[in-house]
Amino acid sequence: MTGPMAVVTIDGPAGSGKSSTARAVARALGYRHLDSGALFRAVTLGLLRSGIPEEEWSEVKLAQLEEMKIELVPSGTRFDVEMDGIVVDRELRSPDVTRRVPGVATIPAVRDWLLRRQRAAAKGGGVVVDGRDTGTVVFPDAAVKVFLTAGIEERARRRLLQDEGAEPPTRRDVRREAERLADRDRQDETREIAPLRRPEGAIEVDTTGLSFEEQVARVVEAVRGWG
Repeated sequence: MTGPMAVVTIDGPAGSGKSSTARAVARALGYRHLDSGALFRAVTLGLLRSGIPEEEWSEVKLAQLEEMKIELVPSGTRFDVEMDGIVVDRELRSPDVTRRVPGVATIPAVRDWLLRRQRAAAKGGGVVVDGRDTGTVVFPDAAVKVFLTAGIEERARRRLLQDEGAEPPTRRDVRREAERLADRDRQDETREIAPLRRPEGAIEVDTTGLSFEEQVARVVEAVRGWG
């Protein structure tokens, strides 16, 4: 893609398709995908490995986070997350990490650390970043902001199918996951620090009835229209 390179933010609740959409949009535009969720997971993994008692995590300092040596390394159309020089991926998706991420995401030092890392990675543009506050807090002046939504049962179904080789979920599975997502939504929308909300000026895309290709195309069109 020629011309100026934008910072593109894609926010939305869990299961709205923001991460997979952001990856595909980055590929289509020749940009890099910055997965903010992976950074939160990396910090959580770092805390689990640090030996710091979990009840003391809320008081962790920026200097302690820096000691974990977590880095974003450009790699094609993405950023790899490295810890001590080793790329981590599957470790970030473990149940122990997943269960603790929401709490870690509210720690002031963690949010300060992530803010610095994300802004440094996006310097110069050409980045598609997804999360829950990327268009409101991290990049409030982003050229293109998108807010993805979807019906809660559709989001639940997607979450249950995201693991490789996952079996089609039962109706009961979907209802149970939908209840869990509803609780997560309430936490995200009411938390004191960077609550989930639609960024000012964002393009809202309801993905419930869209194919994956259609939702990607809408975002790509918006970015190309800006450029």
